[in-house]
Amino acid sequence: MAKKFYLLVFGCQMNVSDAERIAGVLASIGYKKTKKIENSDVIVLVMCSVRQSAVNRIYGILPKLQELKKKRKNLKILLTGCLLKGDRKKLERHFDYIFKIDELPFLPSFLLKNSKKYKRRLSHYLQILPSYQNKISAYVPIMTGCDHFCSYCVVPYTRGREVARPVKEIICEIKNLVKKGIKEIWLLGQNVNNYKDGKVDFLSLLKKIEKIKGNFWIRFISSHPMNFNEKLISFLSKSKKVPPYLNLPLQSGDNKILKLMNRNYTVKEYKMIVQKIREKIPDVAISTDIIVGFPTETKEEFQNTVNLFKEIKYDMAYISKYSPRKGTAAFYLKDDVPPEEKKQREKILSQLLKKIALEKNQNLIGKITTVLIMEKRKDGWLGRNEYYKLVKTHSKKNILGRFVKVKINRAHPFLLEGEIINE
Repeated sequence: MAKKFYLLVFGCQMNVSDAERIAGVLASIGYKKTKKIENSDVIVLVMCSVRQSAVNRIYGILPKLQELKKKRKNLKILLTGCLLKGDRKKLERHFDYIFKIDELPFLPSFLLKNSKKYKRRLSHYLQILPSYQNKISAYVPIMTGCDHFCSYCVVPYTRGREVARPVKEIICEIKNLVKKGIKEIWLLGQNVNNYKDGKVDFLSLLKKIEKIKGNFWIRFISSHPMNFNEKLISFLSKSKKVPPYLNLPLQSGDNKILKLMNRNYTVKEYKMIVQKIREKIPDVAISTDIIVGFPTETKEEFQNTVNLFKEIKYDMAYISKYSPRKGTAAFYLKDDVPPEEKKQREKILSQLLKKIALEKNQNLIGKITTVLIMEKRKDGWLGRNEYYKLVKTHSKKNILGRFVKVKINRAHPFLLEGEIINE
């Protein structure tokens, strides 16, 4: 019988994409994926390192893994993902094998006694063929690492400096996905708009993808505000394949905190970028990332974030409470905002987001939107529209993976409901 593997993935879209390549390697050496962890011969954990709370999740699951190990003596438990050297040293005794994600091509040599025929001559692990988990939407990494060194972030220390994936590989992967019927492609990178492969920058890459025949959307994440130039914005305003949705991380609405974060822009500069984007793309939906309770953040400085939040009116925001992360520059700052205060600030922004999101969604009532159907549930079909808003609709037909036109008739803060006008 074929051996089975189980993947446990924590963290961002890049980790999810990496897990698909891990699955690809394991499938190539005869392993089958299982949905039940207790049936596995190999368990691979893909670790997130962005916050200490994420690291703690690994420690939290160790007792369960140790119990499984007692029951299945030949069980191999592996760890990869974003790891700092200090974390790796502490976790080594709990795992059979810990490897950096760019060491993925060597995984067969650990699992197999005779792995010579599986040796791969690859310049980078991203050349490995993924085992895609979604038949509608797919992640395509275009680069790894980061050169920005934000003071709260460990990515430059876990994934290294920026490395662009060759444009030919990216285009080839996307063409193959489109042939398979994929309707939504996410370009991934820690800072996608800093992509550079020879003379091909991010704008040039998007133009090349735009020319690929087929009915599909292109989305991308993450982007740094300071790499959003007017040429890029102009292209996005005219693009037929990039929907009007952008994630533009703010992190803080206060200049002093932004400087401590090493974000390299001011509130004024950020606002000017948003203004230019909205001038060219009036109906654009913008989401953001916010950290509350960063070291030394006063109530007044947090209020600056609240004020900017109200002014920009985000469609969505991913709000997190700051937690010290060893290995980052911010770790050496005094974490002087009490946990309860961080929680309160998170609550204030979350409630504000809910109010703004509802107002924005109510403006869509009566309008027709394009929805890519992603999921079938008992109470209807769920999908995402061009603004990346969740939409529920109804149909007796199988519309999974299809683009449909939906007239919105009801709005909630984070959900739209409507009727299909073409099937």
